Amino acid sequence: MADDDVTLSGEIRGKLVDSKQKWAEEGRLLTGKTAAHSERLPPGQRRVETWPVLDLGIQPDIPPHAWRLFVDGEVDNPVTLKWDEFAALPKTELTTDIHCVTAWSRYDNKWEGVSARDLIALVKPRASAQHVIFHSYDTYKTNVPLADFAAEDVMLAWSWNGEPISREHGGPLRVVIPKLYFWKSAKWIKRIEFSIMDKPGFWEVRGYHNYGDPWREQRYDDEI
Repeated sequence: MADDDVTLSGEIRGKLVDSKQKWAEEGRLLTGKTAAHSERLPPGQRRVETWPVLDLGIQPDIPPHAWRLFVDGEVDNPVTLKWDEFAALPKTELTTDIHCVTAWSRYDNKWEGVSARDLIALVKPRASAQHVIFHSYDTYKTNVPLADFAAEDVMLAWSWNGEPISREHGGPLRVVIPKLYFWKSAKWIKRIEFSIMDKPGFWEVRGYHNYGDPWREQRYDDEI
């Protein structure tokens, strides 16, 4: 089976997870401000030139022959795509900013990959589908409303600034949702599930906001 050739290196960094949960409990980095989306830098963010690496401690090594993308759930045309099949879909290029919940933002990232809208057109979500759940090869999960996944600037990217996305940044394929904090842009994407119900993911059940709008500074769960 293809999964037998996928190697998971490292282990969940428990201290890191505990630290980030504590950030949520304490409301660390919150400024209490909001801003219009027309303001390029959201509240509490600082601009950086590098691309910091953030993960749970596991970085999957996924050879092309073993890679699969499963798209299923509340869709009329569920698909399982091998790498060559996915790469044969219509290609899209976008330039977007990144806003990380740890308060850094990086401008003008050039992506190439497949538009979420093209994938949606392929699988044909049913009217009952309201949410999208991302499942990653490292077992990470996160959730977004289908309306946000269907935005024109959302894509599944294999290239960043003219080069294949590195393993540490989620290669061979990651989600890019520019208008939400970047933990919503799942790395090492394996499965995209269209769902009737919302299903909060790894960080959402650990004190982070279920939606994550940077301009409304939705870093953490309002009920904490």
